[in-house]
Amino acid sequence: MSKENQDKVIVALDTPSLDFARKLVKTLGPLVRFYKIGFELFTAHGWKAVELVKKQGARVFLDLKLHDIPNTVSKTAAVITEYEVDMFNVHALGGLEMMKTTRKIVEQRVRDGQKKPLILGVTVLTSHTPQNLKDDLGIQRGLEDQVLHLAKLVKQAGLNGVVSSPREVTLLRKEFKSDFLIVTPGIRAAGEAAGDQKRTFSAREAFNAGSDYIVVGRPITAAADPAKAAKDLLGSVVDI
Repeated sequence: MSKENQDKVIVALDTPSLDFARKLVKTLGPLVRFYKIGFELFTAHGWKAVELVKKQGARVFLDLKLHDIPNTVSKTAAVITEYEVDMFNVHALGGLEMMKTTRKIVEQRVRDGQKKPLILGVTVLTSHTPQNLKDDLGIQRGLEDQVLHLAKLVKQAGLNGVVSSPREVTLLRKEFKSDFLIVTPGIRAAGEAAGDQKRTFSAREAFNAGSDYIVVGRPITAAADPAKAAKDLLGSVVDI
C-alpha cells in the first residue's frame, strides 16, 4: 500500500484508557495515520481523546453512530463539526430526514478554511445475521437487500458514504460509483477468531471488493506487538 493510501487503514482505539490510547498511537507512529474513536473511549474522556489523536498529526473518525430525531442529531453534528474531526457517522435507520438535516447543518457550520467532515451512514452492524434481523428486529428484507436499501437512503440524503460489513462491499460497489465511500469494519486475518462480529473479511479481501477504508481493532490493538501487527497488515495489502 502506497504512503498516500496508508491512511485508508483506520485503527480502532476501543479502550476506556486514555493512557493506553496515547501509548498505542505513539507506538504505531508513522505506520498509522487514522484512528477511530468510539463509544468506549469517548464516553470515558470525551474530546480529550480527539485532541490526543490530532496532536499526533493523525486523522479522527468519530464513531458514535448518531441515531435520534433529526433536531437532536443535527445539533450534535453541529458540535462535532466545531471540533474538526475528519469523519463521523449516523445510523441510516434514523431516516432520510435525519440524514439530510445533519448534512445541511454541517455544511452551514463549516468555517472558511475548515475541511468539511465526511459523514457516513451505518447500514447493518457486522454483529447482525440474516436470522436475527428477522427474528429480533422484525426486518423482513434479506440482509443484503436491507444494506442496499439503507445505502440508497444515505446516497439520497447526500452523505459521503456508508459503513458496512465487508460481505456487502461487492454488492454496494456495483450499485455506487467510486465517489461514494465504503468504510469497512469486521476485518480479521485468515483463521483468526471473529469474536462478536459475524460478517468478516481479511484486509486484502475488503480492499479487493471495493472498500475505500477498513477499520481494524483487536487484530492490532490486542496483539502482543501492535506495531508488528500493523506492519504485517499493511504489508498484506502493499500492492493495492
